[in-house]
Amino acid sequence: MAESSLHAELRLLIPAAQIRDRVAELGRHIARDYPDGPLRLIAILKGACFFLSDLARAIERDVSLDFMGIASYGRSKTSSGEVRVTKDLDNEIAGLDVLIVEDIADTGITLNYLYQLLQQRKPRTLRVAALLDKPSRRLKPVDLAYIGFQIPDQFVVGYGLDYDDRYRNLSDICVLVDGPGEDVVR
Repeated sequence: MAESSLHAELRLLIPAAQIRDRVAELGRHIARDYPDGPLRLIAILKGACFFLSDLARAIERDVSLDFMGIASYGRSKTSSGEVRVTKDLDNEIAGLDVLIVEDIADTGITLNYLYQLLQQRKPRTLRVAALLDKPSRRLKPVDLAYIGFQIPDQFVVGYGLDYDDRYRNLSDICVLVDGPGEDVVR
């Protein structure tokens, strides 16, 4: 791994070069699926910022960006099952093609809530792009139009994903070997 800040408790899962190649491929696919008009990309803070930046550059067409903050478990490690918006969109999405950009689809609780919320705002189309998909943990249904990688049920960090607000800046996606148990919900 090229990262000097990696610690012994991290194990490489997806190297940076593989992420870069897959994001470029997703960008080409999305550009083909949306050949006309603007496309609004909505990133879920904070984790999806890295994916959003690279994906936006990989989509060779007109895109605009917006951000939402969502909380499903506050400061605890287990989900309360309640999702709340901590930062809403800055712009309207009615009549637009909208792509939710998420770092990881895990239980589906947050993405399911967000999809329903944004659907009420009457976008022309609404789809989801997730860098990582962990279907074995799904509690709520989520329709993912674009998936970077399907991963096993392991706690991952890097490329925007964190544990206790650490490791987001890693270029690779790594398994946090000595990390939290399976009760952590994203």
